[in-house]
Amino acid sequence: MSSSHNVSDILSLFRAPHSERCSRSVWIFSSIGLASLIALSLVPGCAFAHPKAAQSEAAPFSMPAVTIVLPPKLMAAHPATLAVFGAGGKLAAGVTVALSDGESVTTDGTGRAHFTAPATATYLLAQAEGTIAATLIDPASGASEPKSATIPPFVSLRESFWVCGPDLQGDATADSITINSHPALVLAASPECLATIAPPGTAPGPAPVAVSAPGVQWSTSTTFVSLAFEAPHPTLQPAQKGSMTIRVRGSDTKLNLVVENTSPDVLHFLRGDVQWVRTSGGANNFAPIEVQANRSGDFTFDARVVPPPDPSIAARYLEAAARLAPRDQANQRRRIKKLAQRLSHRPRNVDSERRDLARILNQAVPGDERTLLAFAYSSL
Repeated sequence: MSSSHNVSDILSLFRAPHSERCSRSVWIFSSIGLASLIALSLVPGCAFAHPKAAQSEAAPFSMPAVTIVLPPKLMAAHPATLAVFGAGGKLAAGVTVALSDGESVTTDGTGRAHFTAPATATYLLAQAEGTIAATLIDPASGASEPKSATIPPFVSLRESFWVCGPDLQGDATADSITINSHPALVLAASPECLATIAPPGTAPGPAPVAVSAPGVQWSTSTTFVSLAFEAPHPTLQPAQKGSMTIRVRGSDTKLNLVVENTSPDVLHFLRGDVQWVRTSGGANNFAPIEVQANRSGDFTFDARVVPPPDPSIAARYLEAAARLAPRDQANQRRRIKKLAQRLSHRPRNVDSERRDLARILNQAVPGDERTLLAFAYSSL
């Protein structure tokens, strides 16, 4: 099946009025009774202005007007493709995206837009309707190209994810990808990486992933997991404590999850409203979250699979952020540079470095510097 045919077939799934193919693992519940389960139409694994795990625990939850999907790496002076989803979880046509090199692009009927990566920059910011996304730029040389395929070892079925490998095309319509031999949609692309999402009907568990571009074909694999929720029983009343459970299907491996309480005024997470939790592993693979009901009302929380930390990627975002630090904040610049150096050469302890970065991030004012700090945090 040709690449264009794949795109035509798959795009219809993302234009369905109630499509959940680009949903985060975000749950809304009606009152403390936790009655109904509804998925919000956001795209996890894509580029947001400030990744949820990096926000202050007191930050209010709000759905962005759009979500911008970028490949995790671009190649300088080479073509690339981005995608934009609207708040309804559908690919959005006619959205103008401003790029940090001064250019702007508008998404076409597929919800995607083509552009050329800057020739000299080390990162790119993309902004549309209040949402800012970031990605890194590698030099335009063979030395920066991947020598083999890489992919996150575990991916939530509800999350978009990246696949990186050699000899890809920056035009997303020239690349194709299959999961379990079923075509998947290439959302964003560069010569080094693609962003995609599992096609409908993909079952939890290990799955082969095949990627092809003109003159090249290679394969890799990952394990897809689904996250399910079990409410406290019996139903909590205000001021009562209990435990809710997040269960993993598709793997018996102990997984790291980030769980964020986005309605702390209704339901309090006793160990912090942004938690990194590790599942139990085994056939009954789960993670409990200790909670206390504050009052009756609707509440939301967000859970996502945490990929393995990549200190080198975090260091590159920090180096870029340090260059943007205001001149009157020399101490802040030094802290960022030192952290970048530690992550580049000899990270002592990723958990410790993450905590240091969280403290820096919480003191940063909104803007490009904070966006880069947030993406550094999400890489750890």
